[in-house]
Amino acid sequence: MKTNRLNILLPTDFSDNAWDAIVYALKLYADQYCTFYFLHSTYISNSVSITYITAHYVEKQKEQALKELAELKAQTEIVDANANHDFKTLLFEEELMDAVFKAVKQNAIDIVVMGTKGATDSMEYFFGSNTVKVVKRIKDRPVLIIPDEHDFVVPKQIAFPTDYNRFYDDNELRPLKSMADLFNSKIRVVHVSVEKKLSSIQEYNMTMLKNYLADYDCSFHGLANNAKKAEAITTFIEDFEIDILAMIKYKHSIFEMITNEPVINKLALHPKVPILIMPE
Repeated sequence: MKTNRLNILLPTDFSDNAWDAIVYALKLYADQYCTFYFLHSTYISNSVSITYITAHYVEKQKEQALKELAELKAQTEIVDANANHDFKTLLFEEELMDAVFKAVKQNAIDIVVMGTKGATDSMEYFFGSNTVKVVKRIKDRPVLIIPDEHDFVVPKQIAFPTDYNRFYDDNELRPLKSMADLFNSKIRVVHVSVEKKLSSIQEYNMTMLKNYLADYDCSFHGLANNAKKAEAITTFIEDFEIDILAMIKYKHSIFEMITNEPVINKLALHPKVPILIMPE
């Protein structure tokens, strides 16, 4: 068990979906010393009629949110009788993505864990609009996204899709390694491509990736000639019983390609396992 304490941010809107993500995080980090921060935003969007926005209304919203945060903390302390864990609450008036950004900086957060609900259109349909905004806003911390109604299972298998077009340094791979360290998970590197043969640059990047992951139980897989990356990865997840999908977020990355693919709109493709979004 690690002796250094992790700071984990748990955004919540007090929904069942948010609670599922909290429970997942508690179980995932059961053997780690952690401080969990429950964050709620009372931000009122422009879509709400200005007629209803009075100082009294805003204060009532804040009071109710503080009450619900306190109740959530008390409930969690009962459910999670774990001496390794302690809990704090955070209330912000900013939009969720900005609230999370501030909380990460102010509390030296190591990872954000949050739920997702389908909304509309492409990436938002894939993850949920609030989750997408947070992923786009947070550029230097990993975000773990938990699907709706997903029960915790020990992550024995982690899939890491790549096209080998980019060199990964050891710092970028640290969240992947840290996740694998929790339960000695196997890492399956998945190459999804339309090319039949790797270029010299791709070969080099694959070799370096193998070197960086040499101390881990790791295997390398190829899904060649597959233009529909989302479908290919979903099939891989099912075939190999993957428990967590890990992706690095950068321009033209596998993450960006998957979330922008038309297939997501057509098939209403939702993530079936937790997704670890890692910063570049």
